[in-house]
Amino acid sequence: MLMSVNPNYTVTKETFDSIASYWLDSRLSLSWECLFVLPAWLKVWWGEFGSGRTPYLWSVRHKDELIGIAPLMIQGESARLMGDSNVCDYVDVIVTPGRGTEFFEVLLQHLRLQGISRLDMGASRADSIVFSNLFAAAKRLNYTVFSEPEDVTMELELPSTWDEFLKHLTGKERHEIRRKLRRLNEAARVNFRVVESKAEVSEEIDLFLELFKLNRSDKSDFMTDQRASFFRSLAGAMADARILKLFFLDLDETPAAAVMCFDYNSTVYLYNNGYDNRYRSLSVGLLSKVLTIQDSIRRGKNKYDFLKGTEVYKHRLGGKPVQLYRCQVKLG
Repeated sequence: MLMSVNPNYTVTKETFDSIASYWLDSRLSLSWECLFVLPAWLKVWWGEFGSGRTPYLWSVRHKDELIGIAPLMIQGESARLMGDSNVCDYVDVIVTPGRGTEFFEVLLQHLRLQGISRLDMGASRADSIVFSNLFAAAKRLNYTVFSEPEDVTMELELPSTWDEFLKHLTGKERHEIRRKLRRLNEAARVNFRVVESKAEVSEEIDLFLELFKLNRSDKSDFMTDQRASFFRSLAGAMADARILKLFFLDLDETPAAAVMCFDYNSTVYLYNNGYDNRYRSLSVGLLSKVLTIQDSIRRGKNKYDFLKGTEVYKHRLGGKPVQLYRCQVKLG
C-alpha cells in the first residue's frame, strides 16, 4: 500500500482477481458502467495483448472507503488505460458516483510521484467519468490537458414494442425491413437462435469466427490468430459472467449469419458480426442485426449500442451519435 500526498487517501496496487472481487461485492458503490473495463474483459485483453507492457492496476481509498479504480498500463514514462481501439471501442475508469474529480486528483499526484510524465486515457465517451472529471482535477493541479474528438459510437434508445421501433424509422426503411424479412421467410426455413452457456459457446465460437471471415476480405485480414484467440477467450469469459449473447441466423438449418452481442445492465452492445456471402442477396447481414434489436426490445432492454463507427445501416436503424474524445494529461 502506498500513501498519497494527502494522508486521508491511500493508493493501493491491485490484481485482476482483487478487481473481480470488487465487481462482485454489492456493498461497494463503484460504478461499472463501461463494458470494456469489466474485470473479465480486462483480464482476457491483458492475457492476449499485454506483452511488453506493465500492468498498473491502482485503487484509491478515502480513509477506508474504496472510491475508484484505474486499470492502467505502463510503457516508459507514459501510463494509459488498458485496451486498444481494435477490440475496445471506448474505455473509462471505475469510480463511486460523485467522487470522480477527487479520485483523479489523488491518482494524478500519485502517478507524478511514480515518475509518470503523461497519462493517456484513450477514447472516452462524452458522458464518461474520464471526460466529466479528469479536466477539473488536472487543472487544479496545474497539469496540461489535451482533448480532441476521435470517433463516435452510435446508440439507439429502445421503445417498448417492435411496432413502436418500426414507427420511428422512415417510411422507406420501415417498408424495406418488412419486405426483406418477408422475403427471407419465403426463401427458407428461418431459425434465429441464441447461444449463451459457456459450454455451448465453446462449441459454437469457431462457427462465428468462420462466418466473420467469410463476410469480407478486410474482416478476414483483421482476424489474425492472436485476435481469434482473444475472441475465443473473451466469449468464454463473458459467457461465464452471463453477459454474452451469440446469435445465429440459420436458413434451412445452414448457418448464414452470426452476431456477437453483450447484454449488460439495460444495454445490448453489438460487438461484431459476420455472414456467408452466398446469402448476401437475402440481406442476412442486416437482418441478423435487426433481429437482435427485436430480441432486445422483447426482453425489455432500454438501449442498443451499435458501438464505434458511422456505418450507414446504423443511421437507418435509428442510431444517434455519441462523441468519443481522446483525453491526455501532461503531468508537471
